[in-house]
Amino acid sequence: MSKRDELIAKYAEDIKSKLSQTPDMDLLTKVTIGCGPSIYGKDASTVSGSSETELATVKNNFLIKKLGLADGPALDEGIAKVMEAYGKSNRNKYRAVVYYLLTKHFGKEAIYG
Repeated sequence: MSKRDELIAKYAEDIKSKLSQTPDMDLLTKVTIGCGPSIYGKDASTVSGSSETELATVKNNFLIKKLGLADGPALDEGIAKVMEAYGKSNRNKYRAVVYYLLTKHFGKEAIYG
């Protein structure tokens, strides 16, 4: 099993245990691949839900640039909803899982199709 496959399995387990959801493995795999090398770096592989600059990066680089969404309050609300669902007290919010959840929240799965 490759390092990426191990990480995808870890992300799937995170979705099951922390969100009580069954992950769409195809979408999770594609989102993880889309994250590129950031999944391998200790700091870059996670998202700090309490950092305004981090959340702005998620909004600009992922929601606007990658998913093609228009900037507006709905984006901030979506990020807040995902962070709440993932657990505010959960320190390890994996970037790939956050992006996966945002992709599903905004119904943009077709981008990875």
